[in-house]
Amino acid sequence: MQVIICPNEQRVGEIGAARVAQLAAKVGPAVVIGVATGSSPLATYAELAARVRAGSLDLSQASAFALDEYVGLPITHPESYFDTIRRTVTEPLGLDPAKVNVPDGREDGLETAGQRYEDAIKAAGGVDVQILGIGSNGHIGFNEPASSLSSRTRMKTLTQQTREDNARFFDSIDEVPRYCVTQGLGTILDARSAVLVAFGEGKAEAVAAMVEGPVTSMCPASVLQLHKTATIVIDEAAASGLKMADYFKECYENLPAWRKLDV
Repeated sequence: MQVIICPNEQRVGEIGAARVAQLAAKVGPAVVIGVATGSSPLATYAELAARVRAGSLDLSQASAFALDEYVGLPITHPESYFDTIRRTVTEPLGLDPAKVNVPDGREDGLETAGQRYEDAIKAAGGVDVQILGIGSNGHIGFNEPASSLSSRTRMKTLTQQTREDNARFFDSIDEVPRYCVTQGLGTILDARSAVLVAFGEGKAEAVAAMVEGPVTSMCPASVLQLHKTATIVIDEAAASGLKMADYFKECYENLPAWRKLDV
């Protein structure tokens, strides 16, 4: 696990995008990218979009798989992850909409939604680069605390904390769905590379548990300690709970030039 500590949110976006672009370039034009929703990756998406506009990054042949979707929201709802991914990822990054996949959150067919999504990821050859955020309770995707570390895509019940955190996107918490379909922790670990971005003091406790705590289902993101190629990009506020913060800074600042990111 590589930890990169940045001075602010903007720099998190720049470094996160540089790492994603670097990993995508190694795969080639048909790279398969895993995409997350929420506020954490927005700065990264904005920086990737800037690279696309500048002509230094071409994702027109790429495929994408979203991490999760609410159950019961129509895909036309502005807070459905289908529509959110369209607005924040598909259109700005120039992806082919036909190659952008989101879990099926319709109640009809819900019992097979997880396996169908797993099959689609397998048919695409697996995810090459998985972009992640982290919830204040340590969840990644919608894998809430106590999720199995080997879990696959399935329906999950959202915790009250997650519903309260997401209520800012709705008129009231009563409108926040109680259920979702999410990639499992085992599914996320299958991605060849992972880039997690986070900022703000509200994520400090979760980040510390993820990076320096034990690998435990009570902090689902801690499973990334087992990932062979995980990069954690955070700002000073999100890093404020890390005991080894100075060491992580020293490691990154003293990387050889050939390992530095092109920002």
